Amino acid sequence: MSDNKVMTASKPVLGQQPQGLLALRLRRQPGVTRSQQAGLMLRQKPGLTQRQQAGLTLIEIMVVIVIVGVLAALIVPRVMTRPDEARAVAAKQDVASVMQALKLYRLDNQAYPTGEQGLAALVTRPSLPPEPSQWKAYLDKLPVDPWGRPYQYLNPGLKGEVDVFSLGADGKPGGSGVDADVGNWSL
Repeated sequence: MSDNKVMTASKPVLGQQPQGLLALRLRRQPGVTRSQQAGLMLRQKPGLTQRQQAGLTLIEIMVVIVIVGVLAALIVPRVMTRPDEARAVAAKQDVASVMQALKLYRLDNQAYPTGEQGLAALVTRPSLPPEPSQWKAYLDKLPVDPWGRPYQYLNPGLKGEVDVFSLGADGKPGGSGVDADVGNWSL
């Protein structure tokens, strides 16, 4: 029985030399380390050439593209609306600060600036009548809305005693969504 050894591909025990098919695979090749050889052995599939084993299949690539497409379809619309929402919030904050300056103007001068004097009366002393008796600078400069247009001022207002508003992204009265007017009535 000692003469008939069956060659098997069992794991080598520490300190013993591998035998059988494993010994054939682990034979030292010039320029290749043992760890590289072990890595190559684990990746090889029987019956396939190295060229057939390398790369991804068309199905795998298509699955990845579909997953990326689904993720993009879900995430991109949410990210794209953020700048418009931020502009609307900035416009509300600007309108609130202009309204605060108008209230101070009214406290000092017993009336809001006229429609003809406009919001410029908060920055420079109005020369049009009625000239304010206790005028001072209420704003350093007039803000422009987040879309680059000046804020609108109506005295008397349509929705309140005075109206301060931005015409929204489209620059036209009315609208909905990002095109909606942002005014002191919505604070």
